[in-house]
Amino acid sequence: MRTLLLALSTFLFLGFSSFAAGKPNILFIVADDLSAEALGVYGNSVVKTPHIDRLAREGVTFERAYCQYPVCGASRASFMSGLYPETTGFLGNNYTLGSYRAMSPAHSDHPSIGGFLRRNGYVSARVSKIYHMGVPGGIEAGEPGGDDPDSWDLAFNVWAPETGSVGEFRNLSPARSHWGSAFVKITVPDGQSATQADEMTATQAISILETRTLHRNETNRMKPGAPLFLGIGLVRPHVPLVAPKRFMDMYDPANTELPWYPEDDFEDVPKLNQNKANKTQYKMNEAQAKESLAAYYASVTYMDAQVGRILDAVDRLGIAENTHIVFISDHGWLLGEHGSWQKPSLFEPACRVPLIIRSPGYEKSAGKKVTALTEFVDLYPTFAEFAGLGDAVPEAVQGRSLVPLLRDPNGREWRSKPAYSVMGNKRAVQRSIRTERYRYSRYTTGEEELYDHDNDPEEFTNQASNPEYASTLRSLRMQMDEIQSRANP
Repeated sequence: MRTLLLALSTFLFLGFSSFAAGKPNILFIVADDLSAEALGVYGNSVVKTPHIDRLAREGVTFERAYCQYPVCGASRASFMSGLYPETTGFLGNNYTLGSYRAMSPAHSDHPSIGGFLRRNGYVSARVSKIYHMGVPGGIEAGEPGGDDPDSWDLAFNVWAPETGSVGEFRNLSPARSHWGSAFVKITVPDGQSATQADEMTATQAISILETRTLHRNETNRMKPGAPLFLGIGLVRPHVPLVAPKRFMDMYDPANTELPWYPEDDFEDVPKLNQNKANKTQYKMNEAQAKESLAAYYASVTYMDAQVGRILDAVDRLGIAENTHIVFISDHGWLLGEHGSWQKPSLFEPACRVPLIIRSPGYEKSAGKKVTALTEFVDLYPTFAEFAGLGDAVPEAVQGRSLVPLLRDPNGREWRSKPAYSVMGNKRAVQRSIRTERYRYSRYTTGEEELYDHDNDPEEFTNQASNPEYASTLRSLRMQMDEIQSRANP
């Protein structure tokens, strides 16, 4: 009898642990419209993000990671393809099914990172928004948006109420009536939030993890024994700013401080980078702006709670030692800096993004911060190296693996190069590069911006017309030209 029990226990253990054996799993958690400035690990002492902060303590935080386009659709197509937006022609937001592969004939056969891993033995799945989906409209309709079906073995769209949520509904931005850009605050009664998009997304993701880990019937299991690449798309803190009342109550608008900026801040800023100014786009008074920022913080904390649920599930299921977890936002966001809000913009807070990686095998780097410049196109080759497929990365991919920075967060193995971000459309692409010290932006109007981050980290003084920076400006123009030529092969 004892022998039988031992054999049965061994069988169950092997069944439970097969998901954790072999090649590692990769969980890719993507928040929506999340500013790095709104996370505790990035220095915000007001907003409460205990679970993301915990991930940072257990992993590596990238202090200077940059998106390639500060808008959802183009940024997501870029990091999933490993290609710059200009390379694929995916600029702005687009709902074309097939994403960049459908929009660019030259890249129709170029697999996304999900498609690449799927072709190489992974189960590739997503829950909710990884490519572009409309928020709130696409979520309310349960639509796939501009998804790329080739990326996934299975894809789950979340169908959630968003603007139809129960609770108090208030528009805090008088000049905006489009719910995808207005500062709408929705306070959901506690105990009635189970139908919210991010709660359902986290629940479905956890269900997938449990199914892959504990499945006892191999004949009903997709790719038995295969590792998992799981994209988990959280839609908060994208507007509308939705959170249960207990999260809203954490932040008193009266005590919320708005960023300071000089009254004449825009006098030396090109018109194309003034496009998100409150005085023209939202027309919020100070009280409304404070309440919007407080509601944004509440939405961030609510999203953070869902990240915590996912992290707890990974630990509870015993798969942490064979699971890479990568957390990002699709781009940054302006939270009142320069009197501006949201995106797109080529100011630092819109282009800089949160990036945190917890990887087995790099425990000595836990809690460390990387200050080297990195880009979202670097994610594709990083995931490939996690999977042991670094040598098989498609030649077209324009990023480089971040694994050397996990080994050595000080960057001794890393060759620094500028980070490149753009906005606009095919007729008028506005470009920006971030170097170790400077941000240089060039507009189709002929205008330029040059900010010296050593002396002006908040980008208040445009030095493009300052003779003292003439040689620096010439050098940055050459660097921009070189990167632009690579992005437009």
